[in-house]
Amino acid sequence: MGWFSSKQSSEAPDSTSRKDRQRCWDSRDAYFACLDAANVVKPGVEGNLCADTKKTYEQNCARSWIDYFNKRRVLADQQQGVLTQARTQAESVRSR
Repeated sequence: MGWFSSKQSSEAPDSTSRKDRQRCWDSRDAYFACLDAANVVKPGVEGNLCADTKKTYEQNCARSWIDYFNKRRVLADQQQGVLTQARTQAESVRSR
């Protein structure tokens, strides 16, 4: 593809298009819902359980977005664990 070519590559979604961003988010949500149903936190370790939704997710999102969303999922789970532990400790201190 040249500098002034009007033909767009069909390989990667256009992250500047609102429709493409929404399609990415929807496919991410479907994939993550499948992971939640399988009790899997880290994307990619689920084996063949969510193969269809993972394929759609990877087709509809840019690789950099996929990496970001996957890392955020793991971090959010870790943060939730820390917050739960902090609440438990705070309650035990209050009950003394």
